[in-house]
Amino acid sequence: MDFELTSDQKLLQDAVQRFIAEEYAFDSRQRILATAHGFSDAIWKRLAEQGVLSVGLPEEHGGVGGPVEIMVVMEQLGAGLVLEPFLSTVVLGAGLIARHGTPAQKSALLPRVIEGHSRIALAHYEPGARYALEQVNARARMVDGRFVLSGTKSVVLDAASADLLIVSACDETSGALSLFLVDPRATGIKLNRYRTHDGRNAADIELAGVALGTEQLLGARGAALVALEEALDHAIAALCAEAVGIMEALNQATLDYLRTRVQFGQAIGRFQTLQHRMADMFMMAVQARSMSLLATGRCAASDARRRHRDICAAKAFVGKAARYIGQQAVQLHGGMGMSAELIVSHYFKRLTMINATFGDCDHHLGIISDHILAESA
Repeated sequence: MDFELTSDQKLLQDAVQRFIAEEYAFDSRQRILATAHGFSDAIWKRLAEQGVLSVGLPEEHGGVGGPVEIMVVMEQLGAGLVLEPFLSTVVLGAGLIARHGTPAQKSALLPRVIEGHSRIALAHYEPGARYALEQVNARARMVDGRFVLSGTKSVVLDAASADLLIVSACDETSGALSLFLVDPRATGIKLNRYRTHDGRNAADIELAGVALGTEQLLGARGAALVALEEALDHAIAALCAEAVGIMEALNQATLDYLRTRVQFGQAIGRFQTLQHRMADMFMMAVQARSMSLLATGRCAASDARRRHRDICAAKAFVGKAARYIGQQAVQLHGGMGMSAELIVSHYFKRLTMINATFGDCDHHLGIISDHILAESA
């Protein structure tokens, strides 16, 4: 199997890397983080101009590439700790619309995403559900030919900056899940906005009798669970790539520190114990990259069960590697590793949140265990 990037993919990688180096230095990121929702509309539009927001979307609507291109972009966004909602909007939201939307929905919404005029957030998880996709208490009932939504969604990532929500609800007629395109400014919606541990925006959403037309149904009625499983597998693969980008940047920052920090008359990187720890961090990052490549490759698999199993395995290992590398980097930097003035602490916070997003290590190990037991039976 060829793991080398094509020339076009290398150009994409270089372009995003150069953009982040020029436009998204750590000081600039800290200023964006201090704004109301930790988001820069100007940066979002620049990403659109660079063609980044078209990655992974259908060519007939202005998109380009697929899972590998998403992986390339996510690695660079991770290394730069970019706050803008690429994962929520392009991978999750636009991905769902591209795979399950009607021709009219695709034509109306996908070009707006690609041009940087629209941001999307997926409102699915609810209080007490943890990571169980099928546990949804929000309800959709038909009243006079319209859907009426009621319920609560929790920790909706990037909802504070979104102008379109994709909301899941249980159809009272069939008892199955459906997805709906919802304007967050619609009557009956209340958003409680806040920041997550890594400084990004999220919101809890209350839906009280939100009326929707039938044209706002996304995908087949009652078929949301399969659509969500596929979308979240793609999102998890993208998160693994982001984590790899962060881990490699964190390793480089730690290595630079060991080379320059002088103690007892020499750079601390000359001490063999620290060299061994740095080598272990490097090996964990290499293995995490291999698992990220596995997850990316499985995104195109026709066997949904195999796709889900392998992507869960990747997420479990990447979460383990992220915790190890983050802890080692902070410890090797000493007290400075915990300070907000140093990028190391922000890398570690983001890795911690990636591990918890869409299922932590224990959750995905449990899924792998269930797969093994089912196959052995």
